[in-house]
Amino acid sequence: MAERLSRIQEGERAALVADLQELRPEQWRTATLCTGWDVEEVVAHLGAAARTGMWAWTRSMVRARFDPDVHNRRLLEAFCGATPQETLDRFRDVGPIALPLADSPGGLGELVVHAEDVRRPLGLTHRVDPAGLSAVARFFATRDFAVNSRSLVRGLTLVASDADFRHGSGPEVRGPLLALVMAMAGRPSHLAELTGAGVPELARRVGGSSAERGTG
Repeated sequence: MAERLSRIQEGERAALVADLQELRPEQWRTATLCTGWDVEEVVAHLGAAARTGMWAWTRSMVRARFDPDVHNRRLLEAFCGATPQETLDRFRDVGPIALPLADSPGGLGELVVHAEDVRRPLGLTHRVDPAGLSAVARFFATRDFAVNSRSLVRGLTLVASDADFRHGSGPEVRGPLLALVMAMAGRPSHLAELTGAGVPELARRVGGSSAERGTG
């Protein structure tokens, strides 16, 4: 499982690098779906997460007095290069994000969500590896980790309109699997792609949550 997830992450990371390779300087300062961070900062956050194991993550959180904003800001600033291109080059060379564990889809979820955080404001589209996206959706629906994804969809039925994914019970929320994943990650930007009796409740919950800034 860990090896398979690592291969999928490698492909998704390479696809994101290819998408960002030709950005103009001003595009690196585009605001992303991750509140308060521009494109370079999100890339640096992903790179830092790939270089941070569970013990290092725990030590960093302790030093930050369990303030995730302080923790994340320190790590991404340490990862950033002198230029956005240098940051991207560093990101190209990192390994997979292995949080909370190497055989967990959590790291892939971090990459999928933050890649969409970047692509959508830039007007870029990408088809995420289907098996990988399904694994992330199952992980998010059943576990609160970097974001309270399980809590956000408790008591709702999630149904993908473009994949074999169904989870939960209660009022239905239906739509593309990526939109479901992004909603579980607390992103209101994708709610318009969802339909069903459960959407108003999900929107209420997402509106009351802060945008997830990841595990790194």
